[in-house]
Amino acid sequence: MRRVADPSLDSGVVASGWRAQLDLGYRRLGERTVLTKRVHTGPLVVQKSLYPEGGAVCQNVIVHPPGGIVGGDALAVNVDAGPCTHVQLTTPGAAKCYRSGGAFARQRIGLRAVRGAVLEWLPQETIIFDASKIELELSIELFDDARFLGWDVVCLGRTAAGERFDHGALRQRLTLTRDGIPVFAERAVLNGGAPLLRSPVGLHGNPVFGTFLVAAPIVTHAMLESCRQVSVMAGEGAVTRLPGVVIARYRGASAAAARHYFVDLWRKLRPALALRAAVPPRIWAT
Repeated sequence: MRRVADPSLDSGVVASGWRAQLDLGYRRLGERTVLTKRVHTGPLVVQKSLYPEGGAVCQNVIVHPPGGIVGGDALAVNVDAGPCTHVQLTTPGAAKCYRSGGAFARQRIGLRAVRGAVLEWLPQETIIFDASKIELELSIELFDDARFLGWDVVCLGRTAAGERFDHGALRQRLTLTRDGIPVFAERAVLNGGAPLLRSPVGLHGNPVFGTFLVAAPIVTHAMLESCRQVSVMAGEGAVTRLPGVVIARYRGASAAAARHYFVDLWRKLRPALALRAAVPPRIWAT
């Protein structure tokens, strides 16, 4: 995966703090998806491979032992799903970004899937503490008929403690390509206390927002309509379709509600795209 520098997103990042990188590669061996490459530097690891649905689906839980990142830290996860593999990745709990005295922290997730592969990225939310400075990048590269299901949820401030995101900055980038051609791209800069956090065209005072993406060679109108039947238990949700992509949005006051909404959408679409019933990872119940 190549990363192209963007001054609007990379300014203010310094070469200090923790460096952690995790590279995962998957291959199909017979009827089984196997983790054949696992290289890590620093505090970023995966637990043993799990097979709750049988050998075809390999599930891994990505663990960052420190539990959070601070200014100057840089985390990178690179995933390569080989031909005809089915890979499901999740996390054991919410990621946390702590306040910074000046430097930005950076988290980069690079996901790549090729012919016949299904790649699921199902993390728990990222909590952005007040006065933190963080860059979040999610890059999804699909080739041939590879399929992707996943989401990204952000919570501004520790809402359970009544904390608001009044200081600091969040810089976010999300890109989806197929065969090197851009399909969906979005960039955002949210500064603590900015009017956009309160504006109706922004977050309208809501601390939680998220994006759910499903990408496949063909996304039917029936899939879109089934998603539009899914209700949100709290907050606002909306679904639309681009060629080969279903996109859902959430904004509200609850990370739990965002996850619930996205999981319900995932339950609707996974059987059609992966030909498997939606089986939630066991770690979500712990």
